[in-house]
Amino acid sequence: MVERKHMIRQAAVDGSISSFGIVGIVAGTIVFIVLATIVTYKCYRRRRAQEVQSRLSSAIKKGLKESTNVKKNVSARGTPMKHKATSPITPPSQHDLGSTERMLPPSYSMQSEKESSGHVKSEVYVENEKEGKTPEKEVCMREKQIDENKIQKLGNLHFSVEYDSLKTALLVTILRAVDLPQRDPSLGGCDPYVKLQLLPDKRHKCKTRVLRKTLSPTYDETFTFYGISENQIQGITLHFVVLSFDRFSRDEIIGEVVYPLHGVDPTQKEIHLTKEINPRHLKFQMQGRGDLLVSLCYQPAANRLTVVVLKARNLPKMDITGLSDPYVKIYLLYNGQRIAKKKTHVKKRTLNPVFNESFLFDVPYNEGLQNISLEFLLLDWDRVTKNEVIGRLEIGARTSSQQLHHWSEVINCPRKQIAEWHKLKE
Repeated sequence: MVERKHMIRQAAVDGSISSFGIVGIVAGTIVFIVLATIVTYKCYRRRRAQEVQSRLSSAIKKGLKESTNVKKNVSARGTPMKHKATSPITPPSQHDLGSTERMLPPSYSMQSEKESSGHVKSEVYVENEKEGKTPEKEVCMREKQIDENKIQKLGNLHFSVEYDSLKTALLVTILRAVDLPQRDPSLGGCDPYVKLQLLPDKRHKCKTRVLRKTLSPTYDETFTFYGISENQIQGITLHFVVLSFDRFSRDEIIGEVVYPLHGVDPTQKEIHLTKEINPRHLKFQMQGRGDLLVSLCYQPAANRLTVVVLKARNLPKMDITGLSDPYVKIYLLYNGQRIAKKKTHVKKRTLNPVFNESFLFDVPYNEGLQNISLEFLLLDWDRVTKNEVIGRLEIGARTSSQQLHHWSEVINCPRKQIAEWHKLKE
């Protein structure tokens, strides 16, 4: 009887020990799972940061390599590519086309219109004298007058205008340009072409082919614009822009010709005209290039920079209609090299566009913003030819004045959106 009671007591003790063991095993398993999860998460974060850093490093190396290749190509200065264009207007039917009429193929290339940075500028630095004229001052003034006279001599454009009442079509023939200014003495000329659009609609656009190394190109190209009635002729303005093609940089604007058709009789036969080419860049000197409102926010923990393009104001008039089709390109620069880019949508026919678009840029891991900067290009969109740069803005540690102050506030106040107006420059 005593032995039986002892066996029962021993079994109860063994049962309690086994239950405590099970609880301990379960608790240990839970702790192990939690620790493994924490270690896995930390490894994932570290691996993600290394991937971001590797991607940025490869982008930086690629940018440096491309920059070196571009410099080599510029030094070699190969043969420029021919830049052909056509009228985008499609005829209403095939039987309406005459056998002698020259029509262009329906395809055309679209490139961003390039603006010259070195286009015949006259900058005269005159000493500030409180009273009286000095010989140096008179010499500078004479040089300025000579430069202004040179600016006005950009050559002449020969073209003809004819209206076909049977086809309700306007025919504009670009014949030739004469005495264009020499852009690069080392090349012995320029590579000119002519862009044509009908104002004020800006819907009918076309351009001639590029002729290489000549100052007096002969095009003899006819552009036919269908669907234009006789009543509409009086309200149309022909807008010609003469450009010099550049394979490695933005095409240089030589000048423009504006010819209203309000005095043209549609019943007349073909009218041959010769107009002087006028400088186009002078409008920027009178109007300025406008202002851009941007907001920046730096997130050090995530190594990200948030850029918000809010709006622009007081943009220059890019054509006779007094309107533009602006949009903004944003580049992220690392040590002066472009490693990432974004762009906004195009805002049609406005000089005060509102964008309100936000963009995220990954910055190099543990680098901060010391070697980072942002470049903003505000451009005028063009459906046919290359988009024209309206203004430029750079914000970063290597800038000055208001741009540097904005950048310093972004660095000193992380995780906070800081917005400021900036004037656009050339």
